[in-house]
Amino acid sequence: MTTTLSAADTASASGAAAAAGPLQATLGPVGAAVHQHISRLQRGYLDDRSDAVGSLARLRRGIGRPAGETPDLWGLTGTEPLYQRWEHGDLTEEAMRWAEEAAHAAVTLWSLHQQSHHTARMHRRPGPELGAAVRRLHPGVEIDEPTRKRFVRAGTAATPAVLAGRLRDLVLLLRREAIPLDYGLLADQLYAWQRPGGPQSVRRSWGRSYLAARRPASDGGAATAGQSAPENPDTTTPEDDAP
Repeated sequence: MTTTLSAADTASASGAAAAAGPLQATLGPVGAAVHQHISRLQRGYLDDRSDAVGSLARLRRGIGRPAGETPDLWGLTGTEPLYQRWEHGDLTEEAMRWAEEAAHAAVTLWSLHQQSHHTARMHRRPGPELGAAVRRLHPGVEIDEPTRKRFVRAGTAATPAVLAGRLRDLVLLLRREAIPLDYGLLADQLYAWQRPGGPQSVRRSWGRSYLAARRPASDGGAATAGQSAPENPDTTTPEDDAP
């Protein structure tokens, strides 16, 4: 019988991300495929390999566009493992479309984020969830209202393409400050966004990570009195280099 991704497969994209925290969430199939694909491209880009540099340039042209609309990107978004699941009947046609849109958006946004960063990884796994990364853009402990409004605007997007376009504005800010993001987790959340009830669950997780990003030491956070947590801690782990 043909089914969509199981609840266990997509746990990181829905309730588990909020319950366990973005750094502990296990990736579902979409996030795992994106993480593996971006990790390979990222290594090539940091090594200044011409094929990887060229792939990132091509991927950036697909930001904010529906998956499959740009033939030049066919084979560049890392969806091959997902097509295998679809061919074996593990994904319905609808679930495959959701997966394609999520992977396309995550990989193209990362290509913009990584641009001009030749020594630092903008995809970290495990790494900051979207809300936590955006909160690091705020100077000091005060919330920066213009940045917060961009974040809220992304959360109110009605379609995956509109959401990707609004996330682009946030990614440009993250790129400027060299703040990384967990694009595997983001891909799972973009997949979940398209499921019934998904937007509410993802918004809740983003909001929680945004509000929890800066906590006083008494609440178990990294900051001490009068000090802020490091803006860009190195969260690179061996998983970043997983094949």
